[in-house]
Amino acid sequence: MIWPGMGDPAKRKKNIKFLITTAAIAIGIGLLSITVQSQISADDPLKQCINNRHTKYKISATLEVIIDGKKADIPAKVGFAQGCQKSLYTLSDDGTIYAEWDKEYPFEIGHFLWIWKFPLRDMDEVKSSVLVNGVKSPDFIHAKLENGYHYKGVFVSKGAETPKDRDFLPPDSNIK
Repeated sequence: MIWPGMGDPAKRKKNIKFLITTAAIAIGIGLLSITVQSQISADDPLKQCINNRHTKYKISATLEVIIDGKKADIPAKVGFAQGCQKSLYTLSDDGTIYAEWDKEYPFEIGHFLWIWKFPLRDMDEVKSSVLVNGVKSPDFIHAKLENGYHYKGVFVSKGAETPKDRDFLPPDSNIK
């Protein structure tokens, strides 16, 4: 079978040259994109390990998570994976979360939920809320983490009419 543009030897050479040039440009753009993205995220505390960093900014807060009316345990060692310690982490399952970075950074409760891999997409954000020191936050998951504050996330699963209709908890969680 002769492919279009490949019958005439002059056209074949021209088409192959065009395809090679296009592939080289695409590879070059891909490598440039990877380089630019790695430079941009070099100072992003949510994407970097803090194992070998001298962190000056350190805060801690407590977090309680309620899903469909049931308390979910926040597991120990959230933020630790394959020898990498993230800037937001837990050491034990007592609900204390820690945040560290080179300089002051506006950590949010949602950042911790992201590192924990909390299934926020499975929750009804209209019915869910975040309380900061007992007061409902208008910022929801964007509530800024403050040293010594207590946060309580009350989440309702999508489609749950009553707390008993659906029992969805994050991985590695125990109900109390």
